[in-house]
Amino acid sequence: MSQKIKNIEKSAERIKKAVLNKERIILYGDSDLDGISSVVILEEAIKNLGGEVCAVLFPDRENDGYGINPNALKILSDKAPALFITLDLGIGNVKEVEIAKKLGFEVIIVDHHETLFGIPDTPLIVDPKQKDDSYPFKGLANVGITFKLCEEILGEKISENLRNSFLELTALGTIADMVPQTDENQKIIEEGLRSLKNTFRPALRAFLSLLGEGYVFEGAMQKVISALNAAESINYQNNSYFLLTCFSDERCKEMAQDLINKTNYKQQKVKEIVQEVERRIFQKPEAPVIFEGDIAWRLTLAGSVASIMSSKYQKPVFIFKKGDKESCGSVRNPKDTNSVEAMKSCSDFLITYGGHANASGFRIKNKDLNKFETCLNEFFKNNNKVDV
Repeated sequence: MSQKIKNIEKSAERIKKAVLNKERIILYGDSDLDGISSVVILEEAIKNLGGEVCAVLFPDRENDGYGINPNALKILSDKAPALFITLDLGIGNVKEVEIAKKLGFEVIIVDHHETLFGIPDTPLIVDPKQKDDSYPFKGLANVGITFKLCEEILGEKISENLRNSFLELTALGTIADMVPQTDENQKIIEEGLRSLKNTFRPALRAFLSLLGEGYVFEGAMQKVISALNAAESINYQNNSYFLLTCFSDERCKEMAQDLINKTNYKQQKVKEIVQEVERRIFQKPEAPVIFEGDIAWRLTLAGSVASIMSSKYQKPVFIFKKGDKESCGSVRNPKDTNSVEAMKSCSDFLITYGGHANASGFRIKNKDLNKFETCLNEFFKNNNKVDV
């Protein structure tokens, strides 16, 4: 029997039991495409078993930060008792999981991020990066883990069409999340993109129609990914989720076009911030790290700016939105460096941080920004190559 991710079978059984007993099920996913696609395929797996999801939420990174938000738990409190499943977040939410449990929620965490501060006190955590998980491939995007969970839940009930439909979103989420395109990820991307040519999902058909036929290859899929990542979560709702779960061809075309328009606007704003960062770093060309922030920059653009800058300058890039007292930012860095390890070494200055080796995030008090920058420059000056 092939090896499985720790707790994946137990979690699948618990979800099947919840469906059988008609328990309330809540899905709480990250607001990027990895998190959204994870939510979509798990909800569809639950529906295929005859179950229902009573609430789906996505935090607004700009206002709610990363992870489980105490305000969201307050909003959901009248739905307890319920099975509360997190997707692409949760592994760092030790306190918030305690709050959820006190409210009457049973928590399943499905995540792929590093476990940095100990793990939440809940028995069902599906994350190959747990210290005691011996699953050999640690590089899956969250949607890749969720796809495996859906296979466990449905077993022989998963039809070829449904499996292909899940794989299409799994491929897009995997490409979007900048995980290594090797091993299982490579297979997921190849199978998913192959299936996309004949997709049944109205949302993806709408994008292919608007972008022109013959667009099913990875480079062009970046346009679809950019569009789906252009939707921001407002009041815990996300338009990319609504689009991916919509069955009206006409409505899907409208929503897809709206997201393509938003992408064009977003790309212009990203370009402006990149130009401003380049103007600033011209003064300090020797610094090992690009570390810049501004009160006017949107946090939702920080990852895109950091990606462009890291690719161009082959340096770790920390881009942040400066708040009144705290700042929150995104990090991108070259393949042979590890930003999570870097932040771990500078964690005295941080409120929170996390992610994976080449794409991560942080929150910090403004008074500690200069110390954090100095610490990062020291780390990367002494660690050009870091084991990822």
